Amino acid sequence: MTPFTAEILGTMLMILLGNGVVANVVLKDTKGNNSGWMVITAAWGFAVFVGVTVAGPISGAHLNPIVTLGLALIGKFSWNLVPAYVLAQMIGAMLGAFLVWLSHKDHFAATEDEGTKLACFSTSPAIKNNLSNLISEIIATFVLIFSIFYIAGPSLKIAADSNAVIGLGTIGALPVAILVWVIGMSLGGTTGYAINPARDLGPRIMHAILPIKGNSNWGYAWIPIIGPIIGSGLAAALYLALN
Repeated sequence: MTPFTAEILGTMLMILLGNGVVANVVLKDTKGNNSGWMVITAAWGFAVFVGVTVAGPISGAHLNPIVTLGLALIGKFSWNLVPAYVLAQMIGAMLGAFLVWLSHKDHFAATEDEGTKLACFSTSPAIKNNLSNLISEIIATFVLIFSIFYIAGPSLKIAADSNAVIGLGTIGALPVAILVWVIGMSLGGTTGYAINPARDLGPRIMHAILPIKGNSNWGYAWIPIIGPIIGSGLAAALYLALN
């Protein structure tokens, strides 16, 4: 398996399980209907665990363009590899979203509310305020990326070759799962904590393509992209300043 394939599979599994739990909680007549935010945040953390475990030994398990960007910004990942990693993450996110739809197809059909169905694909704010929503994504992503730099610390310190595959590895699976879980519980209630442009954009594209009635809310789609980019940049700047 190549790093490109590993990023596709790891991201696909993460999105399948992460967006899958949202579908299980919010769609009509599922066994998990109305089981709540704690179930969603916990399962998203475990979804990250699965994705990192699968991809870690091969690609470093970035699974997120912002992780790839952050590592490149601090000089621990080759810029030449960034486009391929981001493409793989987008493909994986779209495949994962398709599988969520396929596995919950009857429940999507039974659910009337368009916003509820969109929530199984992409994020949206609890209170729409573009500036506040952007700030929320910046802060949550900053916590994610800054913490990941230290979780991946041993790999970062021994990486003399900028073309080396650097990331979370399998050893980072549990710490990062806990990190994503706590971000969801603490900071996720404002925007749904995208903290990953591929996680939001890939499934949003699938929502627009698949036979699902409803607006894909493209007017909001820039926030889960720009916010994480800024948050990653700030995390990289602080890490470099401290190290």
